[in-house]
Amino acid sequence: MRTPGDNLIGESSAFLAVLEQISQLAPIDKPVLIIGERGTGKELIAARLHYLSTRWDQPFIKLNCSAINENLLESELFGHESGSFTGANKKHLGRFELADKGTLFLDELANSSKNVQEKLLRIIEYGEFERVGGNKTIEVDVRIVAATNENLPLRALQGTFRADLLDRLAFDVVTIPPLRSRPGDIMILARHFALAMTRELKREFFAGFTAKAEQLLMEYPWPGNVRELKNVTERNVYKNQPEQPVSEIQFDPFESPYRPGNTAIEMALSPKKIHSVETISQEAAEHQSPAATDLLIQFPLDLKQTMADMEVKLIKQCLENSQFNQKKCAELLGLTYHQLRGYLKKYQLLTEK
Repeated sequence: MRTPGDNLIGESSAFLAVLEQISQLAPIDKPVLIIGERGTGKELIAARLHYLSTRWDQPFIKLNCSAINENLLESELFGHESGSFTGANKKHLGRFELADKGTLFLDELANSSKNVQEKLLRIIEYGEFERVGGNKTIEVDVRIVAATNENLPLRALQGTFRADLLDRLAFDVVTIPPLRSRPGDIMILARHFALAMTRELKREFFAGFTAKAEQLLMEYPWPGNVRELKNVTERNVYKNQPEQPVSEIQFDPFESPYRPGNTAIEMALSPKKIHSVETISQEAAEHQSPAATDLLIQFPLDLKQTMADMEVKLIKQCLENSQFNQKKCAELLGLTYHQLRGYLKKYQLLTEK
């Protein structure tokens, strides 16, 4: 039987270390905290923990705490009695009751209120709670697996997350490495997603990626991690001609010549608009753009250093605007890819994001 945890794919040492940690943690009936950036697969890790545990044949219940209004989160977790608040026409079982004898996965737990955190602490310590509007104590046997992309120790120091709850949740912490820290897995995952999309499109075979496409995939920083890689791969496979290898990679689905642009970038990159100090000053005043304001010139100056600073600033702004897609950035700057790489090396920008 395939389970959601089976979709964890990778061969890098950092990723294999996480899988080994999960295998050791799964049989131990203690809370686990999963830390990772968006798109790293926190829910898949939680599922693997559940299906490798002795609770594998019991419910695996999930709840995204950030997707529910704070006033309703308590009711979703602990349930409510009929008439406990306006609209509560009948008794409602919360996720803890539904997960009894199984595992409850709480995603984005950092967004929960202090009241919810206090009740969670009581459940972890005593295994009991009351429904909203009720006074009957309910006992449950639930393993809690929580996940967040926040710095919870810092939140605890700041007083926005209960330090005692953090202590209880963090019997052990699984920290998932971002995709940029496991480059050897990028093409393994890309081919996996490409083959799956090929089957979904009912095509006979997948012709692969060209060397150029692979280079683009390997050089991209993947701020959205595996989820973003999946979306990018599937989108480019479906747009590609059947029986032809994927040669171009579109990272940004919003990319279009008609897309509303960043005014500051357009002003900075348009040669028609940079005629004089007076023109720049006028446009900066009109647009109130930080980038345009920065173009105001003060004399005396070191021309060579000023031009170098301007090039660095424009390149950095363009990289951010193009989501650090170097190919797109080169196009926006009117450069070839190799020319842009030369500038990045010249100004030592390759070590940055």
